[in-house]
Amino acid sequence: MKCLFLLCLCLVPIVVFSSTFTSQNLIDLPSESPLPKPVLDTNGKELNPNSSYRIISIGRGALGGDVYLGKSPNSDAPCPDGVFRYNSDVGPSGTPVRFIPLSTNIFEDQLLNIQFNIPTVKLCVSYTIWKVGNLNAYFRTMLLETGGTIGQADNSYFKIVKSSKIGYNLLSCPFTSIICLRCPEDQFCAKVGVVIQNGKRRLALVNENPLDVLFQEV
Repeated sequence: MKCLFLLCLCLVPIVVFSSTFTSQNLIDLPSESPLPKPVLDTNGKELNPNSSYRIISIGRGALGGDVYLGKSPNSDAPCPDGVFRYNSDVGPSGTPVRFIPLSTNIFEDQLLNIQFNIPTVKLCVSYTIWKVGNLNAYFRTMLLETGGTIGQADNSYFKIVKSSKIGYNLLSCPFTSIICLRCPEDQFCAKVGVVIQNGKRRLALVNENPLDVLFQEV
């Protein structure tokens, strides 16, 4: 009986310590990462890497305008090499593009390449792939152009992220894959917006007012 009493006395501190540790010193276990969200088109369907889409603006009239492939001013490239947006949603439709993800599906906030999906001669194939150009001294930013690569760790990587307003925003993420494949959208990436170049809206990297867009299947 005395031995049992002594054993109980020895166990009391252990029970108290265990209770205190459990209630006050919980170990934070890593939570599961949320599943990536697919990017949707204007019909609510998931974007398909094998389909073509027009990048359209959420605005109307002068606030609208599709994205298209055009000739850059003063460019000596043998093919059209500029990424522009029409000045209005009234008029020509944009140039179809396809999105080429690193994985099999197109998800928000994941790296991908963008290519104008149009018939072209062999010489101009690379001039359909989007990239970010060198710093433009006049605009003090980088303009979007073509002549990029697919699946390479260079300035041809982009992301699609949910807009804080309506639709989506495009981000340019040069060299991101060297560092990580899924970095936060505000790290190593820049917003894509518009600057006025020779009276035309040219896609460029911006600090504010990113271009809000939707994707319309062709």
